[in-house]
Amino acid sequence: MIVDIPGTPGTFTGLVLRISQCVFAAASISYMVSSGAFFNYTAFCYLIAAMGLQVIWSSGLAILDTFALVRKKTLLSPVFVSLFVVGDWVTSTLSLAGASSSAGVMVLYFGDLGSCSFEAECWRYQLSVTLAFLSWVSISISSLTTLWLLASSV
Repeated sequence: MIVDIPGTPGTFTGLVLRISQCVFAAASISYMVSSGAFFNYTAFCYLIAAMGLQVIWSSGLAILDTFALVRKKTLLSPVFVSLFVVGDWVTSTLSLAGASSSAGVMVLYFGDLGSCSFEAECWRYQLSVTLAFLSWVSISISSLTTLWLLASSV
């Protein structure tokens, strides 16, 4: 069975999606950690945990995609696709929750209450949340692709 869906595991576009997920999540973590007082906000700590899981999941699957591309193997067995669907949906949900809660904290504390006295920290928080949303967009594309593959293989 030859599947020609962009983002399919074991293809070049699938590898690009996994690398972009990993890069956006790692950049989100680095900008959040580089700010001084992120640990004072629970939502920011949750964002770091969710993006950390995203980095681990995406880098592991990027390695698997690279292996499949180099060896010209297919990753379309029902067991693999089921694993990808569950993992992608879990990490997608966690990433969206972390990015959304952090964005809510940004709006409340720094916008509505005006309690952002350090402009550089506010900028880092905003950039971290933006990168988290970009990571979520790329993982949601992967999760929809794998769900489509699972549904079409039945």
